[in-house]
Amino acid sequence: MPPGSKVRVALLLPLTGNSAALGQAMLDAAMMALYDVGAENVLVMPHDTGANPQAAADAARAAINDGVNLIIGPLLAADVEAVKPVAQQANVPVIAFSTVTSLAGNGVYLMGFQPQQEIDRIVAYAHSRGANRFAVFAPRTLYGNLAMSEMKSATEAVQASLDIVGEYEPSPTAFADAAKRFAARGKKYDALLLPEGDGRLKAMAPLLAYYDVDPDKIHFIGTGLWDDPSLGTEPNLVHGWYAAPPPQARAGFERRFRDAEGHASPRLATLAYDATALAAVLAKNPTGADFSANTLTNPSGFAGLDGVFRFQDNGVVQRGLAVLEVQRDGPTVIDPAPESFMTAPSQ
Repeated sequence: MPPGSKVRVALLLPLTGNSAALGQAMLDAAMMALYDVGAENVLVMPHDTGANPQAAADAARAAINDGVNLIIGPLLAADVEAVKPVAQQANVPVIAFSTVTSLAGNGVYLMGFQPQQEIDRIVAYAHSRGANRFAVFAPRTLYGNLAMSEMKSATEAVQASLDIVGEYEPSPTAFADAAKRFAARGKKYDALLLPEGDGRLKAMAPLLAYYDVDPDKIHFIGTGLWDDPSLGTEPNLVHGWYAAPPPQARAGFERRFRDAEGHASPRLATLAYDATALAAVLAKNPTGADFSANTLTNPSGFAGLDGVFRFQDNGVVQRGLAVLEVQRDGPTVIDPAPESFMTAPSQ
């Protein structure tokens, strides 16, 4: 790309439909990044991915016809799948927000938070603190199935045992009975992974405690879905551990976002900020914007609101993760994230 030319970056987000509020917040975050980096030579061009994958593919075609050098987004896995062949045909790289690793590669890079890495990190930390026997109680969902599979790998990696695996249908009526059956299978384990978030986690923890899965004796552990400051309102989750990006860098962003937009930023807004900031930094290359595979997979990685990250050769992001403890007044970092990949633990 010639020096001095305008760098065109497409931002594919759901700006209408059920996810419009999230899409708009991610667009607002991207505009904040562009302002913060001060990349006057970058033109960010928003495109609505609409309500279905075909609309996302059409948005990608429109962006490519506009001469974009990079596509940021889309958000949903089905949309990424639809956009991927369109971008590949035009040789335009994509930095998307999905967590579905099978979509990565061949010019597609995934920014989404990866539960596999979070599980590896929290299991390794819990093992270092004396946990040798683990259990997992997960919903019958894509996320839950992934968590159960990764727990097997994570425990094997630290030479610990995965003693009990339980699952349940993700509905309020189903998981109450499932919790009772899970507790009845015995409690000879040191740590229990609950790969849940939102209200269901707050309902699950006291239910397990009622059936004598005592968090004072069995350490409750979680993934980035626990990255919610309100979890401390549930007493049975207090002192639980989870792995997630370090919160320090994004705290200032969250304050500025609230001041500017009048509401809290959704958790995924930082992904749009970091992807756009990365594009803006790479567009400042003195010899012209460089979005090549060699640059995007720089092993030293990049620093963002969610800590250090880098794209691996397979296109999946690797993050430097912290371990946090749930407290009544908000989470506390108990094992810091690495500040570079020279010191990053294996994830």
